[in-house]
Amino acid sequence: MTGIALVGAAECDLGKTGRSVLELQVQAVTRALADAGLTLADVDGLATNAVGRFSTTELADQVGLRPAWVDSSFVGGSAFEAYVARAAQAITAGQASVVVVSFASNQRSAKSRSLGGLLEDHLPAAQFETPYAPLYPLSYYAMAAQAYLHRYGLGREHLAHVAVSARDWALRNPKAFRYGAGPLTVDDVLGSDMVSSPLTVADCCLVTDGGGAVVVTSLERARDLAKPAVRLLGYGECTDHTNMSTLDDVLDVGAARAGRAAFARAGLTPADVDVAQVYDSFTITPLLSLEALGLAEPGQAGVLAALGEFGPGGSRPLNTAGGGLSYCHPGQYGVLLLVEAVRQLRGECGDRQVAGAEVALAHGTGGILSHHATVLLGVDR
Repeated sequence: MTGIALVGAAECDLGKTGRSVLELQVQAVTRALADAGLTLADVDGLATNAVGRFSTTELADQVGLRPAWVDSSFVGGSAFEAYVARAAQAITAGQASVVVVSFASNQRSAKSRSLGGLLEDHLPAAQFETPYAPLYPLSYYAMAAQAYLHRYGLGREHLAHVAVSARDWALRNPKAFRYGAGPLTVDDVLGSDMVSSPLTVADCCLVTDGGGAVVVTSLERARDLAKPAVRLLGYGECTDHTNMSTLDDVLDVGAARAGRAAFARAGLTPADVDVAQVYDSFTITPLLSLEALGLAEPGQAGVLAALGEFGPGGSRPLNTAGGGLSYCHPGQYGVLLLVEAVRQLRGECGDRQVAGAEVALAHGTGGILSHHATVLLGVDR
């Protein structure tokens, strides 16, 4: 596919900010537009969620927009990759010309993991799962991790290496929450408090404030702006399940279907990807996703992690900002995957820059491995 580009990318304040969600959203939107060399007056499309009951109208009102097109679909952390696809479709159809995709959360300052007041006990299969007192969503990811290690004969250290490589990247990113924390070792991960076997505290994502935004427009318009355009090459999406008790195989995740669609649209293969930004809510999440996307053979992502292939200097750079494990995780991380992918393709990442990166993959995961959305981006040639 051709004709659509990402032209702006920025974070809002990160960490523990003391700011409201709307304050952080305004930061994300205005900073991304400034990065693109555009203003609010150029925007006629908006995609976001978790601001409130009517997320797009609340944010639009806050910044003085009257957009012709909006999307506030709530599918978890993968929503933002899906929003990019829908924005591309809207621009191609003439419904909008400049779309901002944004997200922000103040969950650390608010001391809350609540996103939109979701009530998991009301899910249809809760009667089959709640009696076992799972930690939501941690215990479900732990179940997938246990199955993965058992099926492929791997150990907890293979999960730990995912956290170690994320920290190694974060040490090169001054905006990362763990930037000054020093290196993480496999022993540190294995020795941290067990939360839901086999996942320890260090296998789990951060709880931070933060978020970001990207700006989507036509490639023609993008080429008139100050910064290099980043082309949207392909996208794919898959909605799978809500409840783990309805799955036949907890390791059969919808990322495979989302990835196949994205690569088909782009006319590319997994071998063409230079840098990957893959949702890492827990250390198991990117391992399952990488294998489903074809970026690693079944059972081999954990082995590659242990070999250091995902960290700085590795052959398969992954989550180069530090990921949700060491950079920022504001409850939904998907928009920040896009921000880092854009920056890598522009060559703006300083000490963590992947040399010669021309194709980037951003893959979001929502719910409990429930919704998957893949975006392929490339430099404009």
